[in-house]
Amino acid sequence: MKYRELGNTGMMISEVSFGTWAIGGAWGETNDEEALKALAYAIDQGVNFFDTADVYGDGHSEALLAKATEGKEDEIYIATKFCRQGDIADPQNYSYETVKAYCEDSLKRLNRDSIDLFQIHCPATDILKDGSVFKVLDQLKDEGLIRHYGVSVESVEEGLICLEYPNVASLQIIFNMFRQKPLEKLIPKAYQQGVGIIARVPLASGLLTGKFTAETKFSEDDHRKFNENGESFNVGETFSGLGLQKGVELANQLQWIAKGRPSMASAALKWILDYKEISCINPGFRNIKQVKQNLATLDTKSFTESEKLEIENFYKEKVEDFIRGTY
Repeated sequence: MKYRELGNTGMMISEVSFGTWAIGGAWGETNDEEALKALAYAIDQGVNFFDTADVYGDGHSEALLAKATEGKEDEIYIATKFCRQGDIADPQNYSYETVKAYCEDSLKRLNRDSIDLFQIHCPATDILKDGSVFKVLDQLKDEGLIRHYGVSVESVEEGLICLEYPNVASLQIIFNMFRQKPLEKLIPKAYQQGVGIIARVPLASGLLTGKFTAETKFSEDDHRKFNENGESFNVGETFSGLGLQKGVELANQLQWIAKGRPSMASAALKWILDYKEISCINPGFRNIKQVKQNLATLDTKSFTESEKLEIENFYKEKVEDFIRGTY
């Protein structure tokens, strides 16, 4: 395993880390036994950073992480998120009392005394512009309930707003071969300011594994079924805003990236890690097999400058105009 510092936090985190949305819910059927085995395997392989949220299975993924990291609390970093249990546009949802309650509830489920990274979970843009929530987080940090805080954002604009606040330690952004806009301003500015970047949705909800077809079906409780067009939350969180059919069409045109590499998925993840400004990638998983597939990224060769240019041009010419939603 290789490690990178998360911004200026002093936390050296595994460059291949894992998100726990899939084991909590909204990605189809879950299996706790398989999830715990996968978590144990990842930890044995050197993964020391996991991202979760209080709404992943209504706290279920936090509880699973508590079991998986019991006795290893000083070795394994956990980032969790808050605000989506309430109205994300209501300022009262970000008051000291409300945020502290969110924090304490997560701490109970995680069975920890302090949260390593407490993140606002894709709030309304106006909340970030107002900035009051950052004062609340500063207070929780002073009280020792959290070590650092960051923001998971939906758009470049929101990320740039967050960078105006000096104690924001990290940004979690949608970044993959289908979502390259952050490279223009956001990622360079964050790196310059010492703010960590966590790349989420790195495989575009599975499109960049190359395994889907236009006929692929998902279960009713899978967000790739119920949120393909942004019916439940930001459309960009599902298939990077492209939709299944367009996404499959574009992914098929990128099959060449797997040549000389373990798989298309490991190639897509390696492309992200080829940027030194990225602190870690944050793919999901449900079992050991998927953990192994994502860890294959570590043995994947980097992209040449000509390959990077080809991927950049592909994005600008064939992808960017088809992304829906604010990004």
